[in-house]
Amino acid sequence: MAENSIIAWTNNTFNPWMGCVKVSAGCKHCYAETLTKNRMGLDLWGPGSKRQVTSTSYWRQPFTWAKEARKAGERRRVFCGSLCDIFEDHPTADETMPKVWEIIKATPELDWQLLTKRPENIAARLPKEWPLPNVWLGTSIEDKKACARRDILVRIPAVVHFLSLEPLLEDIAGTLNLEDIEWALIGGESGSGFRAMDHQWARNLKTSCEKSGTAFFFKQSSAFRTEMGVELDGQIVRNYPTPQFNILQTR
Repeated sequence: MAENSIIAWTNNTFNPWMGCVKVSAGCKHCYAETLTKNRMGLDLWGPGSKRQVTSTSYWRQPFTWAKEARKAGERRRVFCGSLCDIFEDHPTADETMPKVWEIIKATPELDWQLLTKRPENIAARLPKEWPLPNVWLGTSIEDKKACARRDILVRIPAVVHFLSLEPLLEDIAGTLNLEDIEWALIGGESGSGFRAMDHQWARNLKTSCEKSGTAFFFKQSSAFRTEMGVELDGQIVRNYPTPQFNILQTR
């Protein structure tokens, strides 16, 4: 849970709690499960498993990031939930999420990237002040079956709607509707036993993004380590969306 994230598309990661349940093919080789189980010795995955809320000192970190962003006069991105699903239907998640919203509202200098494989749970868990101008809503899509998550996501207003197409397990460009999607992150699977991604699948999605005006971000090829194969056809293609609001200018 490093302060500065190794995830290429964000600045920092924040995990209000840890643990989850696998829901689809993209979860098969879950890095978060491996990390919490093998490195931390925690049993937080699977049906009936508990969730572990992170420490009070850890929860202070977003305020430090916001102060640094304000001092630098820039916006910084926070991926909230790299070791959990922020919209999971779980008692600990339901109890903790209101506190997360309070931190988000108190740090307008930060763009909070909330990514879920459960977009059907989002609407019931939003704060009364919604939409918040510093929250980006995203969902993960790994194959054609999961493309329906996009349709649920875009029904909820947000300053940025984004898709994490990772691990990309098949060619979905002909199935996935990118209308009303501001950002698409494409990546192959990494780690032991990774499933191969054909670069043509990524090329097809890049073409779809160009047609729909969606910012295209190529994170990685399928490889044993995440830092291998970050180029697509000899280029590092990492574009970001342009949100409608700039809170630093409107405060």
